[in-house]
Amino acid sequence: MSKKRLIVALTGSTGAGLSTVRHAFKTIFRRLEVNAAIVHGDAFRRYTEAEFVAKFAAARASGRNFSSFGPECNHFAELEAFFKTYSETGSGMVREYAHNAERAGELGVPVGEFTAWQPLAAGSDLLFYEGQHGGVVSQTWTRRKVDARHFPAGFDRRVNARGIDVAQYVDLLIGVVPAINLEWIQKIHRDCARRKCTPEEAVDTILSRMDDYIHYIVPQFGLTDINIQRIPLVDTSNPFIARDVPTESECAFVVHFRDRERHDFVDLLHRIPGAQMTRATTMLIPGGVLGHALEDICAPILADLIKKRHAVKQ
Repeated sequence: MSKKRLIVALTGSTGAGLSTVRHAFKTIFRRLEVNAAIVHGDAFRRYTEAEFVAKFAAARASGRNFSSFGPECNHFAELEAFFKTYSETGSGMVREYAHNAERAGELGVPVGEFTAWQPLAAGSDLLFYEGQHGGVVSQTWTRRKVDARHFPAGFDRRVNARGIDVAQYVDLLIGVVPAINLEWIQKIHRDCARRKCTPEEAVDTILSRMDDYIHYIVPQFGLTDINIQRIPLVDTSNPFIARDVPTESECAFVVHFRDRERHDFVDLLHRIPGAQMTRATTMLIPGGVLGHALEDICAPILADLIKKRHAVKQ
């Protein structure tokens, strides 16, 4: 956990419902009158889009796997250092990435490139991180309380081993992930539309990054305080021939709570339309009410964290 300043991290896959969760937290920040410094995980990519495409092509030509999930393509050490610095001082060095033409115009850099590193604006109450690695742990044992069964066999997470432990600084870690077939459908459709590749090439990319996905993305969901999994309510049994991506109204969300004592489930079931408990720590939520549900679930947690942090400062 952070020492002085709060850190909230939203970690997960594109298309899982990240935008809905992001908007819910922005609403919570406004309600609680919190000045949140918002940082995107793209800032800690190692390569520009052009550099990544060139390195990916070279790796494929040599028969080597190369993905955007692992340490080869991301500044994990810099992300951990940034979280540590922010937790202690409320500052740190960040940059921004222009992922589309609109954002490039706002930042004054070409699409697929970064701004210069610069100090985070002063005066924030907490840090809100959104990206793929807000709880990443590599080759060490995280200081977050966790069950080792959640990690792949043979995954080296020894205490005090040299490695990366971003998760240790996060006060509220939210995981957002789609069911795997849904994630593949979204990946294939997105790559074909944006990168003008064939479905076969998109599938090759999915397969080539699977090892990094297993070791650097999936383990984070064993560390989260709340997991949100998007599940389709339509047939996605063969993701490689799906004609379209299921909409949010064609999905439901499975929400898992790590600490059941932290939540009043009876009250939440009254507040969230259509919600039901499927296990003692798992709630099923209809697709159309996720934003409303997250406000009811997360606002009390955040308010309590802020209250406790203020008490420590005094």
